[in-house]
Amino acid sequence: MQWYCESLTEYKRLKTREVNIGGILTGNFHPIRLQTMTTTDTMDTIGTVEQSVRCIEAGAEMVRITAPSKKEAENLLQIKNELRRRGYHTPLIADIHFTPNAAEIAARIVEKVRVNPGNYIDKKKFEFIEYTDSAYNAEIERIRQRFTPLVKICREYGTAMRIGTNHGSLSDRIMSRYGDTPMGMVESAMEFLRIARDENYHSIVLSMKASNPQIMVQAYRLLIRQMNEEFNECYPLHLGVTEAGDGEDGRIKSAIGIGTLLEDGIGDTIRVSLTEDPEFEIPVCRDIVKRYNNAILPESGHPGLPAALPSLAQFSPFQYRRRKTYVVDHIGGRHVPVVVADMSKAGEITAETLQRVGYSYNEVLDKWNIGDMAADYIMYSGSALPFALPGTLKVILPAKNWLDCADKEKYFPLFSIPEYLAAPAQSKSLVLNVLMLDCSGEGESFDLEGIKNDPAVVLALSSTNKNAMQSVRQTGMELVQKDIRNPVLLLTSSNWQTPDEHLIHFATETGGLFLDGFGDGICLELTPGSYALLSGGHEHLNASGRNYVDNKSPEAFINSTAFSILQATRTRISKTEYISCPSCGRTLFDLQETTARIRAVTNHLKGVKIAIMGCIVNGPGEMADADFGYVGSGPGKITLYKGKEVVKRAVDSHIAVEELISLLKESGVWVEP
Repeated sequence: MQWYCESLTEYKRLKTREVNIGGILTGNFHPIRLQTMTTTDTMDTIGTVEQSVRCIEAGAEMVRITAPSKKEAENLLQIKNELRRRGYHTPLIADIHFTPNAAEIAARIVEKVRVNPGNYIDKKKFEFIEYTDSAYNAEIERIRQRFTPLVKICREYGTAMRIGTNHGSLSDRIMSRYGDTPMGMVESAMEFLRIARDENYHSIVLSMKASNPQIMVQAYRLLIRQMNEEFNECYPLHLGVTEAGDGEDGRIKSAIGIGTLLEDGIGDTIRVSLTEDPEFEIPVCRDIVKRYNNAILPESGHPGLPAALPSLAQFSPFQYRRRKTYVVDHIGGRHVPVVVADMSKAGEITAETLQRVGYSYNEVLDKWNIGDMAADYIMYSGSALPFALPGTLKVILPAKNWLDCADKEKYFPLFSIPEYLAAPAQSKSLVLNVLMLDCSGEGESFDLEGIKNDPAVVLALSSTNKNAMQSVRQTGMELVQKDIRNPVLLLTSSNWQTPDEHLIHFATETGGLFLDGFGDGICLELTPGSYALLSGGHEHLNASGRNYVDNKSPEAFINSTAFSILQATRTRISKTEYISCPSCGRTLFDLQETTARIRAVTNHLKGVKIAIMGCIVNGPGEMADADFGYVGSGPGKITLYKGKEVVKRAVDSHIAVEELISLLKESGVWVEP
């Protein structure tokens, strides 16, 4: 098998072609560039300019502006001239859907044009079409004839281009041949890239965006492999998760998709698509890339893709395949990944303390209420608790303390590997022993064969290396190679300061490992300094002024973060999922306000996926795998979808949320909050 990055086990940037975008060099080991997209009406010149200025001053190195028709494309000149008059020379990108004529106008004005191959020439009617090879090739020739004029204009004017595939807007032609797959996304872009190369045009950036980070990551990996196989080189890559949403979930989903690829050295520009004002996306982008732009770069040359590791039939980076494990207690096998809540800094643990991790005690009824995001285990350094535990909760504590616990069914020991190997049998649990393993490659080495397939051992993997994900993945791959099937908990510690930084760190370090199938559980912790900051009564506002820590304790914050990471990687569903586009000049209603309203009345519907889209461009296609859709279809008008089927058209926006609730009830997914 051919791989997709320079190294699977250490951080190395992938070498890509250098592309000049209005004086900003991208690719070829240049810093990872940050961009965002305006949400104003493109015909509102001053409004768009002023929002662009806010984005630029926040740190945007490129600003994208929608051009849905010829008139908006022509008005890009007025916007550009006004920005230049004010002293701003940041490259502008025209965002094009459906209208080649608009792209050809914009390419003569701005520094970069983004086209979506799924709807630039092809149309989408959700029809299956059976093609013969000759008929399919005839369609490719039709695309060549329609796309080549834009390529020639870009080459003449020195305009760069992004060929940006979106998972939800693959054409009927691609869907009919490849299905709704990452490979279909790759081929959609490659068709356009081959045409551009035939015209000797190379100022190209590519993207493979999806609202599902798992699909997104697989598509980028496949694209790199395909480009290397066909061209023996790779073009710069723009990374983003479409319709990530807002707040905590939007940041986590973006960091998992973007961060997983950046950890592998993949990515030359990024955009975080949040349902917030665009200038608030940039600080999140900056938090994501700051751990990479100062990294040590390869000395020279292109070392090539790494050789395939032997005996890895269970592991494929191009499709999700969970590592095979047996079950220890309720960890591993086909069980969803467990959440272990770190309570080591919580002080004395009482029944009230457990509210922080999803358990509330009713003293009058003498009953525990267990939330959808209640931790499965807690970990701390004390002894047995002086009260009866909730029915589903279990405790992990140091082995020396465990010996004194009378309840050996709900309390389990935590060992280092040498402690466990040296301990007598009576000092070990017959059910579950958690063994800490530092994957940093330093200190004494242990032969994992010594605990291979011990039916009561779960490994807790962590690393103190700067890029810990690769180190833990290397151990995970070693477990696969040696057919060691003990379940694995992923332990990640954060030493950052702000909630945004913690969310991004946790999501990046663990998200990619879950996407690669290496995790059977998750445990997040804050270092003492970070814990003190988060619990010290400070304001925890992100750039948009939103405080999504609110009155949460540090334990509640990292517990909800753990569940959000599992939700975003689609490995454990515990709450409603919102696929919410970030808004742009095409948006036909107040997206942020509407998203908040819908979230407020539906956030108790565990496992339901609701898409909230500003316009038809982000309509049934971009919603991808959403269960229900709320899509702008005209000024003040909403179309409601069930899956990709229109259920109600032209609903007045004032009553559309109530109509959505009615649809949820009719579909049998509504429960009273």
